[in-house]
Parts: sequence; C-alpha cells; structure tokens
Amino acid sequence: MTDFLEGELSPAECNVDTAKFRVIPVPLERTVSYGSGTKGGPEAILNASTELERLHRGAEPCAAGIYTEAAVDCDGPLPEVMERIAARTAAAVAAGAVPVTLGGEHGLSYGAVRGVVEGLGRPVGIIQIDAHADLRKAYQNERHSHASVMQLLAEEDGIKMAQYGVRAMCLEEVDRRVACGVIAIDAEELVTGNISEVTLPDDFPQDVYVSFDVDGLDPSILPATGTPVPGGLGYYQALSIVRSACKRRNLVGLDVVELAPVEGSEVSDFTTAQIVYALMAMA
Repeated sequence: MTDFLEGELSPAECNVDTAKFRVIPVPLERTVSYGSGTKGGPEAILNASTELERLHRGAEPCAAGIYTEAAVDCDGPLPEVMERIAARTAAAVAAGAVPVTLGGEHGLSYGAVRGVVEGLGRPVGIIQIDAHADLRKAYQNERHSHASVMQLLAEEDGIKMAQYGVRAMCLEEVDRRVACGVIAIDAEELVTGNISEVTLPDDFPQDVYVSFDVDGLDPSILPATGTPVPGGLGYYQALSIVRSACKRRNLVGLDVVELAPVEGSEVSDFTTAQIVYALMAMA
C-alpha cells in the first residue's frame, strides 16, 4: 500500500519514532446500508495523496513527520476489529503522535476514539462533520453499525460531541441528541446562513477528536460516497467550521471516512486526501 505523501517526504519525515502523524488505514466495509465500496477508501486516499503539494495555507504540515502504518486487519467479528483499531490509535497517542485513521465505513470511529481516550487517559470531545447523526441504536441489529457509532460513544462512553452538517435524521436520533446533550448545527442552517465559523462552549473538552464523514460535503463536491445527500457543506466551509471549533483546543486524533471510490474518477479521492492533509495542518 502507498504511503501518505509518498515521494514528497524525506527519510527523516517518515521516521516512525519522530513523526507527529501516524496514518492508520482501516479498509472496513461490513454494515454499509446503501452504496458500497468503502473498503477501497484508504488505498484511494493514499494513492491520491502522492499528488498533493507539501504547502498548505503557507505551511508544510508534513515537515512534522508522517508515518503510514500497515492496514488494520478487518476480518472477524466486529468487536475484535474495534479492539485492533483501538490498539493502533492508543499506541500512536502513547508515542506522542496524532493518529490519522483512514476509512472505510464510519463504524471504525468507535475503536479509533476509544483508543485515543485510552492512550490519553482523559476525556475527549468529538467534532463531527456528517450528513447523518449516526445516533441510531443497533441499526439493522448491528451494534457497531456505521449508523450507530455516535450512539455508542455518546450513551455508553459518555463522550461529548458537536455535530455539523447533518441533514438526514430519524426521530429516534432527534430524541437521543437531546438526551445526550449533543451540540448540533445542521446543514440547512449552516448553508443558507453561510455560516463558516462556530464556537464550542467552555465546558467542552480541551482535547478534541475530529470525525469527518465525507458525505458531510455536498455531492456536487464529493459524489463518491455510499450515502450522498443533497444540500451539503462546501469544501472551504466544512474545513473552516472544524478549524474554528478546534480553536484554543488540542486536536489529538482524527478520522476521515466513507469514501467509496469510483473507477475512472479521481476527483473524490483527491478531495478526500486534501481534507486529510488540511486536518493534519489543524493539529
């Protein structure tokens, strides 16, 4: 598998012992409920990353070091897969690095976040970009469904979260948002109000984890995802929202999920790779 930014990094910049970022590919595709193809997401992101420029907003985030790990084994029962993911992100945090998990379906965030919390030994708050709230309980009888991942983290682990860009949600999720105290500004308000900056409350954790589902963007910008929903966020708008939410906080881990590559079309792959690099810059 290709390394992130392969061909651009010096040997020192891809040294596992000193790299600030550890890229963890997770080709998970087990509970998709509409379009398929997310298992090819990590490889497509890594391949597209070789075409990125080092410079982003006047700086070179890669100069801090990026090490790409081998892909996580996604075979076997989902609880075991989650444990493998958690072990990877916990090890990254324990080494002083920021884990950058590439998906794969959104269900992987459960393991990734749990590992970060374990590695830090203190709470984190989740900043989520998504077309969906992912707050259903055991969707289609699967506890680790991509549609249930935030329910697990909010109800079972008590993790605080802020959701931006949601525009497809059921009544169960509306009620659970209230019960769990989820902060949310949905896509219609963000897009029609041209809102690009948000502020988290003072009691939101100082350590934050960004979970970026690419279907949070409008399908006109990124069509290659399993559940495209019209009325989504713009590219710069989504990144600005995350950047403002992270202001005066520590970005300690992130994942970018739900890319379902389409053969012969690289626009979504490259856009996703650029998002990954932009989020690294925020750390």
